Amino acid sequence: QSQLVESGGGLVQPGGSLRLSCAASGFTLDGYVIGWFRQAPGKEREGVSCISSTGSSTNYADSVKGRFTIDRDNANNTVYLQMNSLKPEDTAVYYCAKRPSTLFSLCLLRQWYNAWGQGTQVTVSS
Repeated sequence: QSQLVESGGGLVQPGGSLRLSCAASGFTLDGYVIGWFRQAPGKEREGVSCISSTGSSTNYADSVKGRFTIDRDNANNTVYLQMNSLKPEDTAVYYCAKRPSTLFSLCLLRQWYNAWGQGTQVTVSS
């Protein structure tokens, strides 16, 4: 069964760091654009970051630029999201998703993704 599984979430103080992982099983991530999204209570799910199939291109939401870094290890079938200088407004459930294409444009829009993980909770609070 093909699935994406996120891990690495937790409770962290403002200014802290977390590294999220998105592991694929049942298929290989190689060849697909992968995105990270988040959804806070009462808000729409929003794009956070995305990475091209080769890892050569990345994109970030303005709210996380300079603080978050996305990268991928195709050999280990995993995509990561390093989150530094976390703020309370980063609190959300974080999801990774697979876009069934190598097309990278507009990769922060959730409509282009057809497979989602179950999410991992990130809470930033003192």
